[in-house]
Amino acid sequence: MELKKDPYAALRYRDYRFYVLTRIFMTIALQIQVVVVGWHIYSITKDPFSLGLIGLAEILPNFSVTLFAGHFADLYNRKKIVGTCLFILMFSGVALYSVTNQISQPDDLVLSLYAIIALTGLARGTMSPSLFSILTECVPKQVQVNSSSWNSTLWQIAFVVGSGSSGFLFSAISYNAYLVISFFMLLALLSFWFISPKPHLIINDKRAPIFASIKEGIKYVFNHQVILSALSLDLFAVLFGGAVALLPIFASDILKVGPQGLGFLKAAPSVGSFLMAIVNVYYPPVKNSGKKFLWAVFGFGICMIVFALSKDFVLSLLVLAVSGAFDNMSVVVRSTIMQTYIPSDMKGKVSAVNSMFIGSSNEIGQFESGVAARLMGVVPSVVFGGTMTLLVVIFTALKAPKLKNLNFE
Repeated sequence: MELKKDPYAALRYRDYRFYVLTRIFMTIALQIQVVVVGWHIYSITKDPFSLGLIGLAEILPNFSVTLFAGHFADLYNRKKIVGTCLFILMFSGVALYSVTNQISQPDDLVLSLYAIIALTGLARGTMSPSLFSILTECVPKQVQVNSSSWNSTLWQIAFVVGSGSSGFLFSAISYNAYLVISFFMLLALLSFWFISPKPHLIINDKRAPIFASIKEGIKYVFNHQVILSALSLDLFAVLFGGAVALLPIFASDILKVGPQGLGFLKAAPSVGSFLMAIVNVYYPPVKNSGKKFLWAVFGFGICMIVFALSKDFVLSLLVLAVSGAFDNMSVVVRSTIMQTYIPSDMKGKVSAVNSMFIGSSNEIGQFESGVAARLMGVVPSVVFGGTMTLLVVIFTALKAPKLKNLNFE
């Protein structure tokens, strides 16, 4: 019982401490990469579509291996899989630095940057199922809720640190910042090395064929109104509300705040999300959960419209922070739905469907934002995305009464 009352219960386990250190260092590195690569490519192309292609370059290899990676995570040594992928991610920083200094032709340089981003997407897609599985093995079952809370909180802090520092880092050392990515990935690899090996039982005779499992998970989702409507609403909100993908353009051409301002803009949603996470700890959305979920996504859409029309840097930061708070509320409700409404023998299958769609929606949304910005212009495309988000919320509220009336009490 004491473990359950101890707010630091998970952090008292050695393997978990090294796990969260791995996540912190990796998240900082990836956020520096996102900001610097986005700024780099846009500074060369001056084309919004090129920013969308960053998301496409990452998600295509990621999307193609995710389900198979989950299959391999149950067959092979998870620690070796994660260690190999972290080494590849560490190498990618060196590769980004090398092509920047060795390739002078702009078109060839951009293609090389896309290729390296595709490599990181492949590594992250391969690593994700094994890394998640190791998390569940680092602490006993009675403190897994506490470990999840710390994992989410520390991830948000690392996200803010990585995003917020990237602009200043780039201003100070320019594209040498790519080597800093490798440095933090090396720290992640070293931290992960100290996690004890986690042997897992393999029961081949009870394993269903992978495509049969996928079909069963998809069928379950589409036959459950609450799960389907929650996943769909979150998916379309991210797809249409992907203004974050265009932040390099807003920082450079609209708000004119440079790479430092870009780092702050990138970090603002996580600041709001972190503050809302604290609120949700003390006041969890268990009453009128469905209505709060709908209002959160509606508020997110409003924030995207206001951000698009803003010409003031401080207002833009504030609106992005509020959007992060709304996003956190929707994520908490959706995650609770996934845990509450999915039976134990279906959690893996349905979680795979969730990863394929929700997990990839940020990158797909980034591509959609780039395409829309090229066709409509930057500001009109973000206004359009926010408006579409509002319409999707209204449609869901009318067509999914079970979600609208959802309560966790």
